[in-house]
Amino acid sequence: MARLMHRLQQGAFCVTVEIDPPRGAGVAGTLERVRRFGDRVDAVNVADCPMANVRMSPITLAHLLQRDGQVEAIFHLTTRDRNIIGLQAELLGAAGLGVRNILALRGDDPSRGDHPDARGVFEVDTIGLIRLAAALNRGQTVSGTPLEQGTDFAIGCACNPAAADLEAEVSRLEEKVEAGAHFAQTQPVYDPRQVERFQAKLAGRVKIPILYGVLPLKSYEFADRLNRTVPGIVIPGWVLDRMRGRDEEEGLRLTAELLREIGPHVHGVHIFPMNSARRVVAVLDLIDELGLRHSVRVGV
Repeated sequence: MARLMHRLQQGAFCVTVEIDPPRGAGVAGTLERVRRFGDRVDAVNVADCPMANVRMSPITLAHLLQRDGQVEAIFHLTTRDRNIIGLQAELLGAAGLGVRNILALRGDDPSRGDHPDARGVFEVDTIGLIRLAAALNRGQTVSGTPLEQGTDFAIGCACNPAAADLEAEVSRLEEKVEAGAHFAQTQPVYDPRQVERFQAKLAGRVKIPILYGVLPLKSYEFADRLNRTVPGIVIPGWVLDRMRGRDEEEGLRLTAELLREIGPHVHGVHIFPMNSARRVVAVLDLIDELGLRHSVRVGV
């Protein structure tokens, strides 16, 4: 299985970073940004037409990142744009290119993107997609047809520690694990108490490694917009108050405080840098300053 999954299973503190593919056919700029931090992270997530806007294929970019950027990649795959035949074909193609990490997602509704009249497929949900990937790992299609060669995917899924109904969120995560998920990455978190409550719900029920989302805030206006308009992101009032009249420096202080609190108790973090290499480096510097890569995991 992929190196990332091996490191997670060994108990290493892992760091992943999410990027968007380019809007066109050129990858030079994206590769250049990733080279600024690629040797300091365990993997780079590649989004699948985020916000339902047309972007380069995540599988193609993931392959190029591994080949030319020398960094392990996790490609997102959504059920929005493909039926079960297309999803399996994409997965087999990714395996053939040596891309062995997947994050299974539903995907944003087309009405939110640059082709609002497009129709979403959604033939299966996220759990169905995880089952597809797990079947390919067993050497067969989801219909039971044997493959000439199976796959060896590390299958990831998403979850949200700030969900309004934590019991439902954890139950859903249990279903994803039962379907075949090996690890999870979360929506951004801002309050250590969100993580604490979530982990209390997970105890004795979900045992896969979880990387907790970190998205540094750059202004009050930015934080308020995220909180109001992005599904799944919940920014507590006290965090918004801290950001009033302040800038990215205060956002990084909040990130440092969060990492200091949760770092020893989690498998790692997933950075949402809004495509800013500089912001990635700033968070990586905080992780190094706090010694999280060398700290002993507690309660994980």
